[in-house]
Amino acid sequence: MRKLLVGTVLAAALATPSAHAQDFRLTSPDLAEGGRIKAEQLNGAGCNGANVSPALEWSGAPSGTKSFAVTLFDPDAEVGRGWWHWIIYDIPASVTALPRNAGDPEQRLAPASSVQADTDAGTPGYGGPCPPKGDDEHRYVFKVYALDTDKLPAPAGSPAIPLHLHFHSLAQATLTGLYSRPGNARTP
Repeated sequence: MRKLLVGTVLAAALATPSAHAQDFRLTSPDLAEGGRIKAEQLNGAGCNGANVSPALEWSGAPSGTKSFAVTLFDPDAEVGRGWWHWIIYDIPASVTALPRNAGDPEQRLAPASSVQADTDAGTPGYGGPCPPKGDDEHRYVFKVYALDTDKLPAPAGSPAIPLHLHFHSLAQATLTGLYSRPGNARTP
């Protein structure tokens, strides 16, 4: 059910242009647009990474923004159905950045009012990239949402969170990184 909901939300998000998208920007000192995901950002479960979320910064949110959410989604996983690697929401509108490793709930680096939702792996916080052996290169899309609500009406474990993000979104900005395991089809 979650995968069907994710697919529906993703299709709707791709079909619906974001208001003020040209002004809303997402950047990172740890990742360039279209660049390769660094080893420390990889998941330790098979990819020998430190599972550290990159620092993220955003600017140009539209007026009326009441909170932000940040996600990491792999649209190439699970035979095109995708995989949620990180969902953090209820980030106050006054916040315009997340520090390195904010995706580790135990480090308490994310804003105190924010919620780190369960990923498709079933755990809260950042779960770094680690595509299956033999897969072609995967795209990892970091997205920040400018939302029209202070609090999403969904608990952290709800599979409806992506749907709420879509329907409460005033604007979205993305930053895409690439990764495949060494020896896979398209590894540089």
